[in-house]
Amino acid sequence: MYKAVVIVKRRPTILDPEGKAVEQGARLLGFNNVSGTRIGKYIEFYVNSDDVEAVKKEIEEYAGKLLSNPIMEDFEYSFEKVEND
Repeated sequence: MYKAVVIVKRRPTILDPEGKAVEQGARLLGFNNVSGTRIGKYIEFYVNSDDVEAVKKEIEEYAGKLLSNPIMEDFEYSFEKVEND
């Protein structure tokens, strides 16, 4: 079994209104040196397989078809083998 971590981010060319709103709030709180705030998603899950290539394929398809919007977002992932409980 493998534990996967997927990070989904808006593409740099796509506006990030949530990031802009957070940045404006930061300025109101006195964080005047903060800029370029971008908001993304952090997702963890398990893949029940011992075949590394099958795990990679499963993660890529899951992230590409369901966890991210391929028109506006990119994703990156990592995974590690974990012991079954």
